[in-house]
Formats: sequence, structure tokens, C-alpha cells
Amino acid sequence: MQLENILPVALAFLVVTASPGPATIATSLVSMQQGRKGGFLFGIGLSVGLGFWGIVAATGLGVLLQGSVQLLIALKLFGGLYLLWLVLQSFRSSIKPDRAQVRFATGERWFWKGLLLNLSNPKAVFAWMAALSVGLGDGSDRPLIALSTAVCIVIGVAIYMIYALAFSLPPIMAGYQRMRRWIDAVMASLFAIAGFGLIRSALTR
Repeated sequence: MQLENILPVALAFLVVTASPGPATIATSLVSMQQGRKGGFLFGIGLSVGLGFWGIVAATGLGVLLQGSVQLLIALKLFGGLYLLWLVLQSFRSSIKPDRAQVRFATGERWFWKGLLLNLSNPKAVFAWMAALSVGLGDGSDRPLIALSTAVCIVIGVAIYMIYALAFSLPPIMAGYQRMRRWIDAVMASLFAIAGFGLIRSALTR
């Protein structure tokens, strides 16, 4: 019975997390720019942020978050501004000549950038609540909820690591270097759409 409940949750969470969004797009970009180490560190930071929102949703605090208008507005504004900062970084990279390209951060700073990206995304907790509700009901016991949350966290880590590994492969990185300006410009556009969308959602609530 536990497997029958956990499997729908895991599948729903897999679809939500693996689909293109700010986190997966940023992981792809960082991995192409910085290589495997930077992509992995960024993905680990994303995973910690994702796990935080998973705990929030599993403990019922997500419902309180949904009902707190001021907190939601603040999170959306902060998340939107952070995405717009990523727009600036991608735009700066797109206009740099190839010989002047620099790495924006090194080492553990990529971990903190990934962590901040997922912590500033209030949609993550709603995705968690939607996924958990697929296989779990009001009568689900705490061990089942905890196990489902743990399985989803493992799925999230695996997805980010797969993205980091795939986009840090030498042919992908070489292709990125050849088309860096175009790719960074497209990434900046995607971050801009997501960022302005969050800010608009906060201001029109």
C-alpha cells in the first residue's frame, strides 16, 4: 500500500522537477559555462533549497504559507528580482567577446547561488504540495509522508546531477563556446520571462 501511494507522488514530482524551469535552465547554463564541478555544486545547492521546501510542505507549513499574503508577496518579489539578476549576468556574458569571457564565481559560491535560487522560488512549495497530494490524503500517516518526501528529494538531487552531467560533457561545452552569445541571450530572455512573471504575480495579488 505504501508503494501504491508513493509511486504516484514520485512520478508527479519527477515530471514537475525535470520539466524546464528556472532551476533546470540555470543548472544547464552553469554546467556549460563552468563545467562539471560548478554544475554539481550548483545542483547540490538547488537540492538543499528543494529539500527545505519539501519539509515545509510535508509538515503542513505550506498551507500557512499559501494563506500568508505578505510573505508570499515578499518571496515572489525577491525571487523575481533574483531572476532578473540572472538576466543581467547572462546578458553580460552574451555581449563579452570570446577572449574576454570570465567565470562569474568559483568553488562553493555556486552552491550558495543554487541554494538561493530555489529558496527564493515560492512556486517550489506549491509544486511539492501538488505532488504530495497525488498519492497522499488527509489520513496518511507521518512515516508515509516522510518517506514520500525523502523519495522526492532523492529524485530532485538525481535530476539536477543528471542535468549537470549532461550539459558539462565536452561536446556540449564546446558547442556552447561556439554559440555562447546566442545561448546566453536566450537564457537571459527565459529568466526575464520568469522573473517578470513572479513580480507581476506579486503585484497583482
